[in-house]
Amino acid sequence: MKGLYKTEGVCSAYIGVELDGDIIKRVEFMGGCQGNLQAVARLVQGMHVDEAVQRLKGIDCGGRGTSCPDQLSKALLEVKEKGMAEEA
Repeated sequence: MKGLYKTEGVCSAYIGVELDGDIIKRVEFMGGCQGNLQAVARLVQGMHVDEAVQRLKGIDCGGRGTSCPDQLSKALLEVKEKGMAEEA
């Protein structure tokens, strides 16, 4: 399942996510610090969604109350829940 998430409060504008069941197949950030975000995307590739969310949720960038990794955790949950709703 695929999804495009509109971020809030960070430099990256969108996050594209593709899951294979509960496993992260692909992540793509649009905008933001490309070197760092490519690294984050590659590090979570192949990881279980719940593990990635646990590791990334709540990370703060510069006192914004969120960060690109935190926004990725929200994107992953949204795509996972969307996929679960489609299966029901």
